[in-house]
Amino acid sequence: MTESNIPTKIAAIEGGATQWPGQRRKSLGPSGAPRRHFRTIYISDVHLGTRGCNDRLLIDFLDHCDSEYLYLVGDMIDGWRMKKRFYWPERHNAILRRIMKRAKRGTKVIYVPGNHDEMFRQFSGMDFGGVKIARAATHTTADGRELLVLHGDEFDAVVMGKRWLAFAGDAAYTFLLRLNVVINAVRRRLGLPYWSLSAHAKHKVKNAVAFISHFEETVATAARKRKVDGVVCGHIHTAETRDFEGISYYNDGDWVESCTALVEHHDGAMEVLHWPTEVAQREQMLADRQDAA
Repeated sequence: MTESNIPTKIAAIEGGATQWPGQRRKSLGPSGAPRRHFRTIYISDVHLGTRGCNDRLLIDFLDHCDSEYLYLVGDMIDGWRMKKRFYWPERHNAILRRIMKRAKRGTKVIYVPGNHDEMFRQFSGMDFGGVKIARAATHTTADGRELLVLHGDEFDAVVMGKRWLAFAGDAAYTFLLRLNVVINAVRRRLGLPYWSLSAHAKHKVKNAVAFISHFEETVATAARKRKVDGVVCGHIHTAETRDFEGISYYNDGDWVESCTALVEHHDGAMEVLHWPTEVAQREQMLADRQDAA
């Protein structure tokens, strides 16, 4: 099954005793599964304004997960792409509405713009409807660790040193994302789960793997120099949790390839959620409960 086949509310689950990971509230998501509650959620590289954005999966994620803190770690809106061609379906408005509603209801929402939405960096220090904009932020986890939160493009030598090359690479990458859309439209019709061609290609290219590894080490080194315990970033569309000699490196991934989010549990433990996998597991659990009812 895929996100387009998410079942409607299943009454049998309401009285069940099953404990879902992160469950703290009794309210249900649109699928009928209990909403999960985390202390902190980090998402980045959504690229609203592009066809590559997996908006349906992100809406499903937001409809099933709550948190006390929500960090938007850059590239939420793709200003680069929108300068060339305007694309903004209603689902992208729906995502923004959900974020603003969280801020209104008391979730602490911090927006750290990236390179694709750098036009918002000029508003750093300001608050819009409960959404605080910052060039970078520091988050204290439940277990007392200080994490530096930034997008990460400042550590990308290609973006900072050769901007024309960054735009050229973005064009090639956009082509792969368009293929992603076509491939996954076919997979949905065949009842197959989400799969990313661009992510698969990136992990098969030796130079890309080497770049990712060097990027992670560079970011961790910067965190050590700033005397924090770890760092949370995005930018390279590769979700990861690693330790570099006592410095915790976290990347929350993206919502155009892997569809991942980084979450902090209420004890301070950190976890990367791969939402297509979460959806598949949830649907199987709901189906099993329905069969048993």
